[in-house]
Amino acid sequence: MSYENAPFSAAEYGRRLDKTRREMERRGIDLLFITDPSNQAWLTGYDGWSFYVHQGVILPGDADPIWWGRMQDTNGARRTVWMENDRIAGYADTFVQSTTCHPMEDLAGHLRQEGFAKARIGVEMDNYYYSAKAHAVLAAELPDATMVDATGLVNWQRMVKSDEEIIFMRKAARISEKIVRTGIDLARPGLRKNDLVAQITRAGIEGVGDDWGDYPAIVPLTPSGLDATAPHLTWNGEPMKTGEATFFELSGCYRRYHAPLCRTVFLGTPPDDMVRASDALTEGLEAGLDAARPGNRACDIANALGEALTRVGIERGNRCGYPIGISYPPDWGERTVSLRPSDETVLEPGMTFHFMPGLWLDRWGLETTEPILIRESGPAETFCSVERKLFVKD
Repeated sequence: MSYENAPFSAAEYGRRLDKTRREMERRGIDLLFITDPSNQAWLTGYDGWSFYVHQGVILPGDADPIWWGRMQDTNGARRTVWMENDRIAGYADTFVQSTTCHPMEDLAGHLRQEGFAKARIGVEMDNYYYSAKAHAVLAAELPDATMVDATGLVNWQRMVKSDEEIIFMRKAARISEKIVRTGIDLARPGLRKNDLVAQITRAGIEGVGDDWGDYPAIVPLTPSGLDATAPHLTWNGEPMKTGEATFFELSGCYRRYHAPLCRTVFLGTPPDDMVRASDALTEGLEAGLDAARPGNRACDIANALGEALTRVGIERGNRCGYPIGISYPPDWGERTVSLRPSDETVLEPGMTFHFMPGLWLDRWGLETTEPILIRESGPAETFCSVERKLFVKD
């Protein structure tokens, strides 16, 4: 792989490394070991479905990163990372799911060889892909090193998106519009939910024009009726029914970048309380968008939404959004800022969020959401253009 074929320019990867290394220096970290697939891709371009085994990026303070993983995945690294082949390292298959040895033994050998046996090493302690066993073995193999928690270090450097990243997110947003409209247009009584999701998935992978669709970090969430009172159910083989609402929590994905978008469709005549809640939700969204200005805080968005909902007697309580960008399963959020009353993070131009004020009440669920971009001035830009309302179909 070379910069000519990488998703982003050499200058863009240089920007990312510089930001990360400044934070490493501030924290006194000599070396980072990154296991989060999103952070690996952001720093190096690595892109493969190999995160079910141990792998990661070794980032020294003064040399190119090293992608380290299973030997059979090193060809995937050669096809996707921007570094030269001598910055790709693989471990033997004898380490894979073994009861007698562990891949972290191999990683420790690499770190000793690179001169980091006594280094201050940052690892992502609270990450899906870095297990307690991995940490225990790595620490035992490097007894003279100091292990420090660097969870979120790279994630925070991803907060403000570059112009190159925003181009990818706009492409993902066009796909999001397509798949949400596909769900709304096809929804009808008697249609099996799995058949509907099959068409949504096809539309997402087809993409829009030359912009092909990648797999999203979260599968389609499309619960109906009482299932929609829970935020994270997927689908089943039951037919859609008159008298039920179905929300579509979906995202297009382009080169691993996401723009989640949610809308709700009701088959038949919706109850009055759902209509009132939908109107208040739209009002709250618009108030939140107006509050989403550079210099304001994350909590200002949440408070603007909350005021609109409180006026109709809804005390939502949950956070109402999170940063988005590059992501891999199981989550398209970046796990840094939360849009909630307690988060006073100052908003900056280039930050991108899923403004996600879903309502999951006792008898129904309702989601109307927007992927947004903090602009240089004024209210936030919405990446997508789908009418904000409860969609009603006979």
